[in-house]
Amino acid sequence: MPDPRSEYEPEEIPVIEPDEDPEYEPEDSPAASATLMASPARSNSSGDRDYEYRTEVLTVEEVADGKTLATRLSAAAADDWHFVQVIDAGDRRVVLFRKAKKTERERRSVGFAPPGRS
Repeated sequence: MPDPRSEYEPEEIPVIEPDEDPEYEPEDSPAASATLMASPARSNSSGDRDYEYRTEVLTVEEVADGKTLATRLSAAAADDWHFVQVIDAGDRRVVLFRKAKKTERERRSVGFAPPGRS
C-alpha cells in the first residue's frame, strides 16, 4: 500500500513541464554589432585628441620574415609609439604608428631642482 503522504506511485516518475513565457520570442532580441572597435580615449588638457603619426616603409619580405617587423614594433613601443596598422603600398608595406602629442604644459617641468644643482 502506498504511503498516503506521497502523491506519486513509487514506480511512477513525475514529469515536470517548464513554464513557457508566451511573450518571449528569440527573434525579437537585437543582434550584437559585429564590428565594434573601442579604443582608450587619450586627451590633452583642452579635451581634444591630438596625435603625432609616424610611418616606416618595409618590404614584403621584411614583414614576412618574422623578425624585422617584431624588432621595429618593439623599438617603436619603447619610444611610446603605438602600432595602428600595416598599409599595403604595392610591393612595399607601410607601418603606421601614432603617439599622443604632449601639450606645452606637459613639456614643462614644475618643481625644484634636486639638491646639488643650483
